[in-house]
Amino acid sequence: MAQFDDITAALAAVGPRLNRLRTQRGMSLSQLSGLTGISRSTLSRLEVGQRRPSLELLLPIVRVYGIPLDELIGGPEVADPRVRPTPRRVDGSVVLALTREPGPLHTFKTIIPPDRSTPDLCTHDGYEWLYVLSGQLRLVLADQDLVLEAGEAAEFDTREPHWFGATGAGPVEVLNILGPQGERIHMRVKRDVEIVGEGA
Repeated sequence: MAQFDDITAALAAVGPRLNRLRTQRGMSLSQLSGLTGISRSTLSRLEVGQRRPSLELLLPIVRVYGIPLDELIGGPEVADPRVRPTPRRVDGSVVLALTREPGPLHTFKTIIPPDRSTPDLCTHDGYEWLYVLSGQLRLVLADQDLVLEAGEAAEFDTREPHWFGATGAGPVEVLNILGPQGERIHMRVKRDVEIVGEGA
């Protein structure tokens, strides 16, 4: 419904823009009609909003004015793309969600303390991608026990038993990309979840 309202509003604004463009160029309806091949009455009805704009009508007009079509129609405002994540504590780790729109993939930055608990392997549908930003990450995947250094990445089917955490040598920062199933598993928030301040 909101998208339909946006389209209706954009089309309603075309008439006043047409009138303003013609006035700025000192052009009469008759002159514009002669240049576009569109009848004077149709142009007049377009400008006052009595005729719905169409590509067939607008393309000859924008060619005469020498402007792109989207300038005449006026696209929707581009929203601020910056994501301002709220840090959360999950099982001792600090987690920041880096994506805000619903979709098939979700991205998180996770800061894991060096005293992470011993491996507790889990399985779930989906796929996961990890990238180590700093520190050392211990990844247990089925019968493999691996250590990933900063700059290394791993990807795996999450139907395999898996767990990851710090090695104990220090905290580790990880970028995670996973599907909704993985988010539900890795973001299991206990009752004592707390919001982390800027200094965390």
